[in-house]
Amino acid sequence: MKFGIFYEHQLPRPWEDGAELRLFQEALDQVELADRLGIDYAWEVEHHFLEEYSHSSAPEVFLAAASQRSKRIRLGHGIVLMPPAYNAPARVAERLATLDLVSGGRVDWGTGESASRAELEGFGIEPAERRAMWRETVEQVANMMVMDPYPGFAGKYFSMPVRNVLPKPVQKPHPPIWVACSNRETIHLAAQLGIGALSFAFLDPAEARHWVTDYYETFQRECVPIGHAVNPNIAMVTGFSCHADAEEARRRGNDGFRFFQFALAHHYVFGKHTPGRTNIWNRYLAVRDQIGTEVLGGGSGCIGTPSQLRASLRTFQDAGVDQTIFIQQGGKNRHEHIVQALELFAAEVMPEFHEKEAERQAQKLEALGPAIEAAFARKRALPPLAEDRIPTYQAYGTTIALTDADIEKLPEGNRHRVRTFRKIAEIAEGA
Repeated sequence: MKFGIFYEHQLPRPWEDGAELRLFQEALDQVELADRLGIDYAWEVEHHFLEEYSHSSAPEVFLAAASQRSKRIRLGHGIVLMPPAYNAPARVAERLATLDLVSGGRVDWGTGESASRAELEGFGIEPAERRAMWRETVEQVANMMVMDPYPGFAGKYFSMPVRNVLPKPVQKPHPPIWVACSNRETIHLAAQLGIGALSFAFLDPAEARHWVTDYYETFQRECVPIGHAVNPNIAMVTGFSCHADAEEARRRGNDGFRFFQFALAHHYVFGKHTPGRTNIWNRYLAVRDQIGTEVLGGGSGCIGTPSQLRASLRTFQDAGVDQTIFIQQGGKNRHEHIVQALELFAAEVMPEFHEKEAERQAQKLEALGPAIEAAFARKRALPPLAEDRIPTYQAYGTTIALTDADIEKLPEGNRHRVRTFRKIAEIAEGA
């Protein structure tokens, strides 16, 4: 099994001066530590306007900084919001490839469609269309990272002409693709499209085994890859706190994870929110004792002692979960406690699960080999343009004329530049 750490950049009120700066700098310190400890992934979400719950609106910037503070940990850009009003598809391809280049080929591409009213209405997105938007743009962004040139596209949700989208990523054909699975049915869809499933924690091993089995059976039977490579993996996001004393682990971990779930529900399910004014932390405190720990559900199995974590993780490993991702930064969890928990986990729990991981992955891919071959045989890929069909366009500078009178009105430096460009154009056109 592989392991990851997960960032929403939660910041409950009250917001003191310098709180966001400290939050981001401590997160970078944690990624650097996780890299040294041998943890496999650092995942960073994209959200907008979700006060207190997530201040992570530019994950590509944070991950670029993390790439320069680390050597080997994979950087999960997870997730990128794919409806075009959030991110123009070509910009997604450009940012992913650039991040892959500056990190030396360590990016995983998580995708999602979003579901909160704050975000969807904030960007003018029709909620009923978001799944179709996600599907259209994921396929085309993958094409943009691979094709030279990208042959253009006229779809329902975005269009663009023939362009060569640059740069190209280090990883060929493109970084591994994942999708956020807010419900179990999306896990089934992930298998159908040949991409990894990023899911919240399963309630118990029996539920995990059911969905893992369904994922891999569906992958082998129905997969038609949405990208140019497949990524058959299931990851599980869960709460985290590790301490030698079980009660102390719960004291340090339960409250942050409980706020994580309360704030999530506030923005997505029941909350009435006044931008810049609603205090979610105070609303949480008012009901914390009433909701108890029941709200933690299946996500508290990795809050405990090393032996408790080891036992919990074994059950999910046996069920076939490929990666466990820890929500270690939730609510008002303290940086020093997060550091101590990661160090203890890496020393006393992780080695057992890493010991035969490479062998397990190799055996899995070998077993899936025929299914992967069959999946690509079913795919109808976007064909490249024939050489004589690649259009040529002329720069505006030589097609929008300036009269001599117009040129004389320009500042001296600009006049000289225009005349120089015209001379270059005359030479180029005559060559």
